[in-house]
Amino acid sequence: MRTVLNIIWLILAGLWLFLAYVLAGILLCIPIITIPWAIASFRTANYALWPFGRTIVAKPSAGVGSFLGNVIWVIFAGWWLALAHIVSGIALFITIIGIPLAIADFKMVPISLMPLGKDIVSTREGAFDRTLSSR
Repeated sequence: MRTVLNIIWLILAGLWLFLAYVLAGILLCIPIITIPWAIASFRTANYALWPFGRTIVAKPSAGVGSFLGNVIWVIFAGWWLALAHIVSGIALFITIIGIPLAIADFKMVPISLMPLGKDIVSTREGAFDRTLSSR
């Protein structure tokens, strides 16, 4: 079922959101000081391309640095990426087949606003538990 949802997601919204995150990452690579935000953008682009079967967890080591980095992220890229998720979520919600995809789109709004201090992990049985127990 995850694969079917991911394929439909890829066709209807995933490719465009992936390209938005990649564009943000490329633009953030221009000034050298913003490369850490570019890396976060590329990591989130991968998640936006194929989201079903993965989830977002907070890093226990994230602190004030992640918070301050997220404030800068919201100013430069986060607000328009979150807006892209909201717009595509509304468009997907209008169709009946798109309702589960819209819910997934709305769940991505928080990571589009604050990607630093978060990990994207598999929800497959055992992989999620191993990731949390290794910290």
